[in-house]
Amino acid sequence: MKKALSFLTPLLLMLSTSIVFADQPSIDVGPKVGQSSPQISVVDINNQQPTINQLSGQNGVIVVFFRSADWCPFCKKHLIELNQQADKFKKLGFGLAAISYDNTDILKSFSQEKAISYPLLSDQNVETMIAFNVLNTDYQPADDHYGIPYPGVVVIDKNGKVLDKHFFEGYKQRVKFADLHKALAQHF
Repeated sequence: MKKALSFLTPLLLMLSTSIVFADQPSIDVGPKVGQSSPQISVVDINNQQPTINQLSGQNGVIVVFFRSADWCPFCKKHLIELNQQADKFKKLGFGLAAISYDNTDILKSFSQEKAISYPLLSDQNVETMIAFNVLNTDYQPADDHYGIPYPGVVVIDKNGKVLDKHFFEGYKQRVKFADLHKALAQHF
């Protein structure tokens, strides 16, 4: 147990620094680092309901929360950038998934058009956004964009614990996947 903790401590410290992420500081939303990850309540483009465990690789899963693959150009670019890095994360033993309030038709169309290699997941009931504490509070249930998250990333280990998270209030700032990969590659 001591050995596992001594291994995880430097990883947690390094991942929680903003060096790995975009230049803008993270806002305090999302699950607590070191705690168990909330469950997800989503559907994929085939109307299946995957779990965190099913999405995980041997070392865990990286979950991206994004606004929309339909109308958000920053989200589209970010999802494509993750797709370009996907094999590198998978070689480190991490599964990948991205969650939005978009319906499965939108996600399926974008996934096929851009040949996305990881699951795009729909949270139209907003249950996962609420469970992960990433629901953008600028929008109310009657608003068209109600259900969008603050854009960000949660890294969950193979035991379901949150290793790190980083979220942004603005929609233009995003996690830099090349930097995240570099940080994880030092430990996995």
